[in-house]
Amino acid sequence: QVMLVESGGGLVQAGGSLRLSCAASGRTFNNYAMGWFRQAPGKERDFVASINYSGDSTFYADSVKGRFTISRDNAQNTVYLQMDDLNPEDTAVYYCAASVRYRNVVITTRAYDYWGQGTQVTVSS
Repeated sequence: QVMLVESGGGLVQAGGSLRLSCAASGRTFNNYAMGWFRQAPGKERDFVASINYSGDSTFYADSVKGRFTISRDNAQNTVYLQMDDLNPEDTAVYYCAASVRYRNVVITTRAYDYWGQGTQVTVSS
């Protein structure tokens, strides 16, 4: 069992930045991959970024590549999503997720076993 708690969402103007955090508890944190997803109203939950168990391999959706950075601190059992140059299309509920079956990056929703409650990110124009 893994429990995930996100924080750091909020309202920001276009061009601004936010950093999301996700604190994990339960299983040994440095044994599994982590990811971030987002879901806008009326849309499916989309992949944003993933990081492997050790933090030295990452993968991003094309829509956020070059603007978002995923990282993890295994000593603090926390994964982060630094979001820069935000635009209104980034508005969504952001979820962190744990894939305990995989150690390397994974991009499909079904590969993730545990999910946080989500945190709202709203970007105004």
